[in-house]
Amino acid sequence: RGIGLVIGGLVRTLEYVPVGHPDRAYYENAFIKISAKLKSLQKQDGSWAMSLLAGEKHAAPETSGTGFFTYGLAWGVKNGLLDKDEYWSTIARGWQVMNNAIHPDGKLGWVQGVNAAPGKVKYDDSQLYGVGAYLLAGSVIYDLAKAQEQKK
Repeated sequence: RGIGLVIGGLVRTLEYVPVGHPDRAYYENAFIKISAKLKSLQKQDGSWAMSLLAGEKHAAPETSGTGFFTYGLAWGVKNGLLDKDEYWSTIARGWQVMNNAIHPDGKLGWVQGVNAAPGKVKYDDSQLYGVGAYLLAGSVIYDLAKAQEQKK
């Protein structure tokens, strides 16, 4: 999730640093490099591990990091920094994990708690920041779907 906060922060920074600003290229390059690495670290189930380099070691999905990563990648596609053909399946798989984590009563599960390091996560674990990540990802995916619909 820590890197999820970084990618979310880069998105917010890029929203405020105008095109043509001398520092814009630095932030865009950082965003693109991190996005490529995240794409390569996505687990088979579509989530990202609580500790990114742990990979498949932790079988359970974790939704706060997955939500932030899905948000960042979708934002990159929406804003032309990432190629849709290259990133769409990564985004769609992450979004599917998020939707599968919604309980029948609407609660988002599989959210790692506040910890100093990655820990175990269970279906019933939830936190507000996980819900926030879900909503951020959903808002950009909605925008992408709406734009695609308008092209038809």
